[in-house]
Amino acid sequence: MPLRERLPRRLFQLLAGLVGYGVSISLMLHAHLGNQPWDVLHQGIALRAGLSVGTVLIIVGAAVLLCWIPLRQRPGIGTIANIVVIGLVVDVANQVLPEPSHVLMRWAFMIGGIVLCGFASGLYIGANLGPGPRDGLMTGLAARTWSLRGWRTVLEIAVVAVGFLLGGKAGLGTVLYALAIGPLAQFFLPMLTVRSRQAATAPAADPVPPTPAPSATPATEPAPC
Repeated sequence: MPLRERLPRRLFQLLAGLVGYGVSISLMLHAHLGNQPWDVLHQGIALRAGLSVGTVLIIVGAAVLLCWIPLRQRPGIGTIANIVVIGLVVDVANQVLPEPSHVLMRWAFMIGGIVLCGFASGLYIGANLGPGPRDGLMTGLAARTWSLRGWRTVLEIAVVAVGFLLGGKAGLGTVLYALAIGPLAQFFLPMLTVRSRQAATAPAADPVPPTPAPSATPATEPAPC
């Protein structure tokens, strides 16, 4: 899709998706039941460096973007916005959201964060303005070697392991996120993808009428293929 086509709608959807994604991260951080894989790393670095999680998220996102250079990946508007907006939203949401004390509230925060992340992913990916830096790293690696699923598995296990050693929270929420985020994104993405006007207004192709069976074919036998 050309960049300028339906740009106001796509920019609004991108921003809404990134804000929702940032809130989903904060919900899982507050649940204390396990973070998203990359956020285990972000939280671990933040604890060691004395920085906010949002600040670390921006720094790590920028560092990952540098890895795009040898992979010859091209960032889009959404890639840059992903780095900046999500980090800022996480820090604001961490200050605003209450700290749940009851276990049921913690579960509600965790499940709400996972579902919101799936919806937000459909919003910002469906805007077609460029992938996030971490997604682009995985697709860039997969385009040259191995597979997307393989690289995603290896990278997410690595960031969880390193983040856990640094003090980041990994747990049941991390496992549930890993199992649910794919199906959730697959569910939301088709209904949230912004399509070009040409594709949206193109008439459906007329169905091809079936070829009538030759009159010589007996009615009790199947028509020839």
